[in-house]
Amino acid sequence: MAAHVPPIPEPGTDTLPETFTLKALRGRARELLDPLTSGYVDSGAGDGRTLQANEQDFGNFTLAPHVLRDVRTVDTQMELFGRTHRGPLLLAPTGSHGLLHPGAEVETVRGANAAGAAMVLSAYSNTPLEEVAGHSEHGLWMQVNAPPDRRFLECFVEQVNHSAEALVITVDTPVVGTRESQLWDGVTLPAGLSFPMLEGLAVRAEEASRIHRSALDAGFDEAALQRIVSMSSVPVLVKGIQRGDDAIRAISAGAAGIIVSNHGARNLDSGLSTIRSLPDVVRAVGGKVPVLLDGGIRRGTDVLIALALGANAVLLGRPVLWGLATGGRVGVERVVELLRIEFAMTMALCGVGQVEDINQDLIHQGE
Repeated sequence: MAAHVPPIPEPGTDTLPETFTLKALRGRARELLDPLTSGYVDSGAGDGRTLQANEQDFGNFTLAPHVLRDVRTVDTQMELFGRTHRGPLLLAPTGSHGLLHPGAEVETVRGANAAGAAMVLSAYSNTPLEEVAGHSEHGLWMQVNAPPDRRFLECFVEQVNHSAEALVITVDTPVVGTRESQLWDGVTLPAGLSFPMLEGLAVRAEEASRIHRSALDAGFDEAALQRIVSMSSVPVLVKGIQRGDDAIRAISAGAAGIIVSNHGARNLDSGLSTIRSLPDVVRAVGGKVPVLLDGGIRRGTDVLIALALGANAVLLGRPVLWGLATGGRVGVERVVELLRIEFAMTMALCGVGQVEDINQDLIHQGE
């Protein structure tokens, strides 16, 4: 079933909720978007158990704050791959921004610029990498699901080498998940929209009875990853890791970073939430490479919990899309800034003035 572009107000029109919270923003986005697009943004696999767990499992961790600390200065800056970021918040790779706003990914990256955040561009972008890179001011990474056409992937890597600061390989989607609540097939776009980064790759809608897809490489393994790493002149991060042993294998193949992710809970239901997966991955990695996390970040306290458990930074997915749909670049900026300010408040309330001072000591260890 084809999606269609919703009647989004002109850029600059303020459609953001008067009380700006992520909960209110999500409700406003649902009002604006057609059911196909809204379902695509918010749906998870199966019965949505993992989708709920991604958010709710942050509540299983309790903060043990320090007091009698000087927090007159709170610095949220952190460094990653040689670039200093305003906060430990990046934009996760999400597809088809043209369905959410006429400015598509260019509007998103402008919002990221204003918030001082790096953006990870999806290969399912409606805008070419070079165009988005031309508007990026705070770092642009490029993501791709490993396709079966290895020659295509090699050419893709060459493109990334010239236009992005990092390459993100998603490895958690050898086949698609059960997305019953997603009415849109994710491929059939309305007139005027396309996937320019995937030109030359057979991306098509396929029979629901087939678990394998023409654009997904079910045979992508360590050797394939090692070859991609050898071709890349920028750091390669592996996205979709949820186990410590898999993190070790990825690093052995040359990965420069690990992204703990379950694909926004859109693939495997009844799987671990990302925050529950994080400690095992951090232990296995042992500081060899940066570890990032996406999935379920809705509050500044979530950001601090993730960092206290060993993440170097987090990525924001759905909230950015809600912001884009309701307020364009301003909505994107305000989502990132809201979470950064909440994070700064949480740091101060926990007696921490710098990101590098956040550690597991801030997580309550008792019953």
